[in-house]
Amino acid sequence: MAIPDFRTPGITPTLSELIALRSTAQGRRPAKRGHYGSSGHALSPLRGRGMEYAESREYARGDDARHIDWRLTARSGKPHTKLFQAERERLTLIVADTAPALYFGTRVRFKSVQAARAGAVAAWAAVRDGDRLAALRGSRCEPPVAPAAGPRGALRVLDALVRWYAAAPTDDAGLAVALDHAARVLRPGSRLVVLADPRSVASLPPRRWPALAQHNEVIVLLLTDPLESQPPKALLPFAARDHRIELDLANPAQRQRWRQEFGNPVEAALEQLPSSGVRVQSLSSDARSDAWLPLLGRAQARVA
Repeated sequence: MAIPDFRTPGITPTLSELIALRSTAQGRRPAKRGHYGSSGHALSPLRGRGMEYAESREYARGDDARHIDWRLTARSGKPHTKLFQAERERLTLIVADTAPALYFGTRVRFKSVQAARAGAVAAWAAVRDGDRLAALRGSRCEPPVAPAAGPRGALRVLDALVRWYAAAPTDDAGLAVALDHAARVLRPGSRLVVLADPRSVASLPPRRWPALAQHNEVIVLLLTDPLESQPPKALLPFAARDHRIELDLANPAQRQRWRQEFGNPVEAALEQLPSSGVRVQSLSSDARSDAWLPLLGRAQARVA
């Protein structure tokens, strides 16, 4: 039997295919720039801290008390704080979940390859919008990819995505650790793009998301595979570490357990995350890697 070539496209990401995805962001309107081009300041489309007043909202823990809107506070009876339009480069931070479950696929490509490709689309969109770009994963020993602007920043991130999604890292510490790192890197007005297995998201307490979305644009992409969402009603063999198992997915009880394992985390995230101000979309391994781009810049209604 021939030994499979694990460099085959669809099994591991390649730098060339991630670079080629730059064209998917060409149709996006770039962010308004300052007087000094990409190396100067750009007027951020998000609400950060700066000199130009933008709007007021209810005060939240951690807000600067110096920015309290005293007039609105007096009228409403509730403390409000002022938000300002920030004249600076926005940060786009890509968080890469490297859970072992991502290194699998049955259609077109592995979920890990789709994650790398979706991250590349996010990187090139950031370049197009004039953002600085950074990336990190759940590791206690590997530092984040430092923020940088332009193609140089994108290539650093793409190189990291190729490394991280070529094979499951042995030191993966989980999505929770990655988001802890992200909270220390983010500044108000940033864009956060999370590439994650649905079960990694399901393992987190819901309270993790509102704090991230309070001052940032947060997008979560749930990486899925068609076999997980629509398994055939048949007897399927699976290779475990040292033995072979068979699942009878024609059996109603087995199908129900399968749904609980793979379907429920996706449905829960799609239902619950928007209430925390997070934009979320399921991205199948056989879908277009830029299918989620309409999420960028879309106003997210917060559900009480």
